[in-house]
Amino acid sequence: MRIIGISGSQRQASTNTALLVALSEFFPVGVQYRLYDGIGKLPIFNPDMEGEQMPEPVKMFAHQIERADGLIVASPEYVHGIPGGLKNALDWLVSRPEIVHKPILLLHASHRGDLALGALSDVMATLSSRFSTDPILRVPLIGRSPEQVRSLTTSGEYKKRLVATLNSFLVDIVSS
Repeated sequence: MRIIGISGSQRQASTNTALLVALSEFFPVGVQYRLYDGIGKLPIFNPDMEGEQMPEPVKMFAHQIERADGLIVASPEYVHGIPGGLKNALDWLVSRPEIVHKPILLLHASHRGDLALGALSDVMATLSSRFSTDPILRVPLIGRSPEQVRSLTTSGEYKKRLVATLNSFLVDIVSS
């Protein structure tokens, strides 16, 4: 099984990226998990560039999505919405088949951000027939360093919630 993690943040000290990195410790043996880090390298979406004109970074991104059995997306809220880089990446997938039937799990590293989560849920429901808002896991990590995120998520209540959510997501993938 292959799972791709995608962070909606390009910040070097992003709590959402740190949450995705911390999640890597909880995958069972046999599950390949990797973070896609090329969102910032994708050109701005242009429908005229689809098909034979498609830029190479977009082809590589779509290929990674195609090979994945599921996606885990963690994203902050910027100006009451989805960060531009993440929205741009998703726009490149809108008329492509790679994401249509992919299970998608949303994570959010803040107690705030309802507007972005709502918008991102709408976009994901448009892109994938397998997207469900159950579960969306929120872990209030705002303002923490990547080291603090790792420490908080590898023990106690946060670890239990992450493991339970991840296991539920993986069971959904296997049972489909």
